[in-house]
Amino acid sequence: VQLQASGGGLVQAGGSLRLSCAASGRTFSSNAMGWFRQAPGKERELVAVSRRSGGSTYYADSVKGRFTISRDNAKNMVYLQMTSLKPEDTAVYYCAAQYGDTWRQSYWGQGTQVTVSS
Repeated sequence: VQLQASGGGLVQAGGSLRLSCAASGRTFSSNAMGWFRQAPGKERELVAVSRRSGGSTYYADSVKGRFTISRDNAKNMVYLQMTSLKPEDTAVYYCAAQYGDTWRQSYWGQGTQVTVSS
């Protein structure tokens, strides 16, 4: 399974970006799809999750109300709509597809850079 993230770029504070993640390869049903990010010198953090069971979502407190995760299962796509971007949102964003019970059992995309200027 390969995941390809795209949609990153440079945006001014207050702006918006939409990240996309395309899954390809052998068919599988992920337990959850998620977006993580990693800023320079910091640990990778979970940003948003879309769970298959019940369709529930999770957002980190730092992005709640500004980011929205969505998925199109028919197209094997997951999206992250980011609005009201802040300089502290600057990071490399990764998508992940969880096939096990934890994120350690996941497929990962290559990451896309998001830079928010002040």
